[in-house]
Amino acid sequence: MHRPPPRARPTSEQIAALPLYPALPPQAIQLLRTPDQLAAAEAELRAAVHIGFDTESKPVFVAGAPQTGPEVIQFATTERAYIVQTATPGVLPFLQAVIESDEIVKVGFGLASDRPQIQRKLGLRLERSIDLSHLVKRLGFKDAVGLKVAVAVVLGQRFIKSKKATTSNWANPTLTPQQLQYAANDAHASLLVYKALNES
Repeated sequence: MHRPPPRARPTSEQIAALPLYPALPPQAIQLLRTPDQLAAAEAELRAAVHIGFDTESKPVFVAGAPQTGPEVIQFATTERAYIVQTATPGVLPFLQAVIESDEIVKVGFGLASDRPQIQRKLGLRLERSIDLSHLVKRLGFKDAVGLKVAVAVVLGQRFIKSKKATTSNWANPTLTPQQLQYAANDAHASLLVYKALNES
């Protein structure tokens, strides 16, 4: 049986010509701090069943230096994103309830690297989850695909990942609006890619 050649990734020029990904507005992004906020977020995430998921870690610029992350963990429904700083007092029960849940399906990219970090830092096991890198690869790509390419291919949109935000200090006690937006976008776009793949 003749196998078709691997699908080509879109070029930077092709992605640049696409309409911009419609990010969540700032009022739909919530940094969780209080018990009431955590309880309300957990209820909404349980109701959603499938949720976008990602983590952010303080970048390591020295080879061999220990990785301290994740400093931030984000979850998203189609309407909202919830951002959690792992150093915030009292968030561990919430994180455990969501991350170790078998009822809430976490969907995201590169979960193979998130899994050991979450285990090491928080002592939590990432249970029911779907790594979209492999799901999108099945569309005919030779290698696993990241979020930016997936948004272009699956949603037909241009997803902007700020290099400045990527390499910013995620361990800062106060996250900037740009960091909150970046974290929310990663989880939210992952969920939209998953939903679009399931509908196609």
